[in-house]
Amino acid sequence: MSLPVAAFDGSPAEWNGFVGAARGATHCHRWEWLDVIREALGHETMALAVRQGGVLEGVLPLVRVRTRLFGHYLVSMPFLNDGGPLGSSAAVTLLVEEARRLGRDGRVNLLELRCREPIETVLRVSHRKITVILPLDPDPDLVFGRFPAKLRSQVRRPEREGVEYRFGADQVGDFYRVFAHHMRDLGTPVLSSRFFEGIAQRFGDAAWFGVARLDGAPIAAGAGFRQGEEFEITWASSLRSHSRIAPNMGLYWTFMSRAAREGCTRFNFGRCTPGGGTHKFKRQWGGEDVQLHWYQDGPAGLTPTPDQGGLMQWAPKVWSRLPLPIANALGPHIVRGIP
Repeated sequence: MSLPVAAFDGSPAEWNGFVGAARGATHCHRWEWLDVIREALGHETMALAVRQGGVLEGVLPLVRVRTRLFGHYLVSMPFLNDGGPLGSSAAVTLLVEEARRLGRDGRVNLLELRCREPIETVLRVSHRKITVILPLDPDPDLVFGRFPAKLRSQVRRPEREGVEYRFGADQVGDFYRVFAHHMRDLGTPVLSSRFFEGIAQRFGDAAWFGVARLDGAPIAAGAGFRQGEEFEITWASSLRSHSRIAPNMGLYWTFMSRAAREGCTRFNFGRCTPGGGTHKFKRQWGGEDVQLHWYQDGPAGLTPTPDQGGLMQWAPKVWSRLPLPIANALGPHIVRGIP
């Protein structure tokens, strides 16, 4: 008997319960993301489900990202590392086929299903992104002791300089100030403050916002998500004006040590491009590369990235020279179209 694919008709608690027990699930699959992306970015969201006898067999969150500047995409999940189909092999196959149908009926430029683990599908796979995962021990001192001497010294330096760290939803505003400044310096448009405020509101204790402060002023910041035994630091940034004391090193360790103390067995450094500077930074902590599998239906290389050349190649150089208030005002309207 074939299983039907339909719009999910249950509660967020049922969805998250299924996600919490599913193989290959991450925070990117949580129901809260559909609310945040719809409310803060204005994109159409869809939740597909496969049921048998009323019991969930598979789920797939989808977002339609459509702008005049960058085109029309159907992605699971945009702005995140993964979020592709979950469930039994039969359910995953059905969910992929339904996503393909929706993409073709909607004439999208590209369908992309982002998965940490490989799935069986006829879709083309892109391996352009990886993540780095570090095993954790319940005793943070044991984790710290495995670091090379140079790395341990770099981690300790910010504290010796008087840097302090604070966590909590009340840190979102200062997190965003550092993050937006950092993104402008990198030449990258920044997501809206409303996006992060929505995360803090919707995810509650599952979302961690941390800020490094020197003399009370925020100089580095990070945010990430606890899902089961894994914590992923999804965004991290620091001000170039304080790079001498490496507040980002202390910030990462503060997140790691908290994750270890709270029972996480894995620290996920988030996605990066293999061989790039960010990849090297993440590998220095001793983690292992994990290949991400992003399955696509549509023209290869369509997702807008700086390495494509043309407009996307020189745009970061121009953006990094914009006055910060202008970059912060324009950025959210641009980046919402780059999934």
